[in-house]
Amino acid sequence: MASDPYYRSDLARVHHLGYGAHADLCAPGILALLEPIRARGGLVLELGCGSGRLTRHLVDAGHRVLATDASPDMLALAREAVPEADLRRLALPDDPLPEADAIVAVGHVLNYLPDEAAIERAWGAIARALRPRGVLALDVCDREYGATRASLPPHAQVTDEWAIVTRYALPSPARFVRDITVFVREDGERWRRDDERHENVLLDTSAIPALLARHGVEATVRPSFGTERLPAGMRAIVGARVSGG
Repeated sequence: MASDPYYRSDLARVHHLGYGAHADLCAPGILALLEPIRARGGLVLELGCGSGRLTRHLVDAGHRVLATDASPDMLALAREAVPEADLRRLALPDDPLPEADAIVAVGHVLNYLPDEAAIERAWGAIARALRPRGVLALDVCDREYGATRASLPPHAQVTDEWAIVTRYALPSPARFVRDITVFVREDGERWRRDDERHENVLLDTSAIPALLARHGVEATVRPSFGTERLPAGMRAIVGARVSGG
C-alpha cells in the first residue's frame, strides 16, 4: 500500500481538535438513513474515518462498524477515540473493499484521489462492495466548492498549543488546492512546523447517479444527509443497491 501524503501526525491532530464538527453535524442524518441497517445487525463500512468522530456516533448508536482510513496518523487518533471499533488502513481506489450492508464517508474522501479515472474506479469498487438492500451515504465536493473558495484570503486559526494557516487556489475548475502550514508547540516557546499541500479533484456531481446505476446502485444527489446544512458546494450522495450490478 502506497504511503499517503495527507494528514501526517501534526495536521491529523490539529484537524481532530479544531475541525471535527463536520462529522458531528452529519451524524444525525446518516444515522437516520442507516436505521434499517442497525435494525438487522448489518455491517457499516466507513471510508476515510479520520480521527473517528463519525465512527464514535456509529458505534454509540449500536452499529457494527469497520472503519478505514489511508492515513496511519489519523488511524492512531481513531484508535484513541474509539478503541472498541474495528479499524484498518485502506486506500482507495485499489485496495479491496470488504462487502458491507452500508458504506458511509464524510470529509469528501473521494475528492482526494488523484484524478477522475481514479474516482470512477473507487465508485465502482464501492458499488460492488455494497450488499443487496445496502445503503450508501457519502459527501463529495462539486465544482461549485472550489469556485466559492478560490478568491478567499488565507485562513488562520490559533490556539495556545497549535496554529494553522491555509491558502487556497483553483488552478482549474476541476482542481482545488489548499496549501496548509501547521505549527505545534513542542515545549515552552519552541514550535514545530509542517507543510502539506492538499489537492482535490472537484466533480460534476450530476453525473454520479448514472455512474452508480451502471453498477446496480440507485442514488440521488442531495443538499444534505438530513436536516443539517452542508458547506457550499458539498453534496450528499445517498443511495441503495437495487440489483446485482
